[in-house]
Amino acid sequence: MRKSVQGRVVLITGAARGIGAETARVLARRGASVSLVGMEPDLLRALADELAGLGPARHAWFEADVTDQAAVEAAVRGTVEQLGGIDVVVANAGVSNNGTVAVNPADALVRTVDVNLNGVIRTVSAALPEIEKRRGYVLVVASLASFTVLPGMAAYCASKAGAEAFANALRLEVAHKGVRVGSAHPGWIDTDLVRNIEDDLATFRQARELLPGPLGGTTSVEDCATAFADGIARRRRRIYVPRSLLWFSLLRTLTISPVGDVVLKHQARTMVPKMEAEVRALGRSFGAATVAAGADERVVAQRAADRGSVPSA
Repeated sequence: MRKSVQGRVVLITGAARGIGAETARVLARRGASVSLVGMEPDLLRALADELAGLGPARHAWFEADVTDQAAVEAAVRGTVEQLGGIDVVVANAGVSNNGTVAVNPADALVRTVDVNLNGVIRTVSAALPEIEKRRGYVLVVASLASFTVLPGMAAYCASKAGAEAFANALRLEVAHKGVRVGSAHPGWIDTDLVRNIEDDLATFRQARELLPGPLGGTTSVEDCATAFADGIARRRRRIYVPRSLLWFSLLRTLTISPVGDVVLKHQARTMVPKMEAEVRALGRSFGAATVAAGADERVVAQRAADRGSVPSA
């Protein structure tokens, strides 16, 4: 069982900000070479320069939208050419649309699933041949939302539950090749994504404050990145951030049972109308810092305008 990332090559998607960027920093300090993949070239370039000052390992960066297979495959090829191969892939890129199905255009909901689930599939598919060569490790970044639900998070919860299921099946497919597969389940991490949602939607922030224990608490991005790096080094099957989320994972059938519905439906009766009014007033489907719509931005906005629903930004 490997317990060090020294000398390993790790490809991370969604690496320009948040969990991806901070995980890259922790891994670089521990001697890994990191390939940074994302949609914000200026941030990626700056981060690569920063990592170069943390140790002797080499690093690389590539601009790619994880919903673009050709771009992801180009990033994988570039990583192999510049860094010699890939030992670990971290499928981390993710977005979250604001609000309910009723007030979001379908394109925004689909974009959330496309990035969070299809982006995982595309990333893993592109990197897997290189991972197999080194009997490496795949980490799929799922979420607390893989096994819990909240009003206003339908597409996000669906995408993260799908990401977990994908990891579980993939694990069985590649075990005989010496490849290990893990899924990560962070709760509320102090990142732009979480801050944007709470800044945009007061009702969402208030609802989260009512959640018990770790279901409502915030973890620093530094602590999350350390947990990810530790899990990568040990090729963990599951990574929970914070660790106490394990117990809620074991109780997932209760969360989505009629008993769980009773609690959430009572809250949703007043929360949902207020949230939908906030989203309509906001006028966009994604957080201000989210590179969400990508090349589809104009299409999403036009379709939303045609339907009279909320455009994405």
